[in-house]
Parts: sequence; structure tokens; C-alpha cells
Amino acid sequence: MPAPTGVAPARKTTLAVSQVLLVTATFAPNLADAVLPVAGTFICFYLLFQPKLSTIADISTSILGLFYGGYLPSYWVRLRSLGSLESSNLPLGGYWPDWAHLNWQTLPQGLSHTLLAFGCIWAADIGAYLVGKFFGRTRLSNISPKKTVEGAVFGVVGSITVATIGAWSLHWPFWQFTGVGLGLVIGIASLLGDLTESMMKRDAGVKDSGDLIPGHGGILDRADSYVFTAPLVYYFVTLLLPLLQTQ
Repeated sequence: MPAPTGVAPARKTTLAVSQVLLVTATFAPNLADAVLPVAGTFICFYLLFQPKLSTIADISTSILGLFYGGYLPSYWVRLRSLGSLESSNLPLGGYWPDWAHLNWQTLPQGLSHTLLAFGCIWAADIGAYLVGKFFGRTRLSNISPKKTVEGAVFGVVGSITVATIGAWSLHWPFWQFTGVGLGLVIGIASLLGDLTESMMKRDAGVKDSGDLIPGHGGILDRADSYVFTAPLVYYFVTLLLPLLQTQ
């Protein structure tokens, strides 16, 4: 059934191949990138042979759904899997560590970095909401009228603060700079993810992204800050930090 905009993406097919991508990221992270083009090709083939002639908008919306709802979130799975070999002796391979014998510094690498990223996102969201609500005066964007420049700036500052504390406690190289860098990246990506989801809702002509969580606007409204953040944090941790550690 077409959406209010008249676009008819391959909803069920896109959802199914997105789950395949997430499962692949869990059990074979090295193959996750290969699943994206294969899944995209499968979606195109599916749409090409539908009784009703599909449009470019149908195809592009389906591919965007795969990218936005499957590929980008798969980086959280990959991030959480970091250091899995070192933590293989822990319960469930470190996915549920023995907290009684662990502290922040000795948590599995993937878990500590995931928790740090979540903390930055929460600080950005909470800071932006509180400051924007009580002190916000300057509208940030017409896409989301309730968002203000003051709230956005304070949200980024909150993310930087949490990231800097985390970088120091985890003994990252040049922690003052890497902490600020990670916090800045997460703060901005979190904000852009929120605005992007608002833009998609406006284009689709809907107020909420779904009704699965009553009163919260749907799943995407709760997870929009996490979508673009995942790959940035993953590559920050896997590419930039090792490079600085060799200096």
C-alpha cells in the first residue's frame, strides 16, 4: 500500500534484508559490508518484477531504508564486538561481563566504548532539551521548530564533557584532544540524526514515526540520535586511536 506521499517501497523485503545485515554484523563482522550491495541488488530485483511498475522513488526509498535502518545501526553491533577475543572467557563472551570482578578500565573494549558513546548521546540529548526548553531563544532550523541554537550548543558541550572524562579514565592517547574530538563528533552527529528523522517525517506527512511506543513518537524518534553516530564512533575507535597510539 503506498505511503501518503505516493511512494511504495519494498517494506517487508527491506526489513528482512536489514535483519540479515544485522545478524551478519553479529556473527561475521568482516562480511557486513559485503551484505549491503548484495541486499540492495536483491531489493532492486524484487521491485523490478512487481505487477505494478515501480518508480525511482520506490527504489531509492527502499535502499535508504536499508542504509538507514540496517547498515548504519550495524556499526553498533561491530563496535560492541571489539575485543571479543580478549573477553571470550567472560560470561556470554563479554556481552554480559562479571561486574563483580570488573571496573570501568577493565571492561571489554567494545562494551566500554559503547557505554561511553551512549553516555555522550544521552548528555547531548538531555542538555539540548533542558537548555532549549528554558533558555532557548534562537530557532535552529525550520525542520524542527522546537530546536534552538542555545540547546544545540549546550548539547554538544555536554557530549564533549562526558567524552573527555571517558577518554581520561580509559587512558586514551592525548586524551584532552581525543575526548574533545569524540564528544564533538557525537554531539553533532546526534543532532543531525534528530533533524534528519524530523525531515523524513515531514516529507512523509506524519507526526510520529510509529505507534509502537505510545507517547514517544515511535522507534525512530527514540533512536534517531544513534543512527549516524555509530559508524563515526566505530571508525574513531578503530582507525584514529590506534594511529595515535603509535606516535
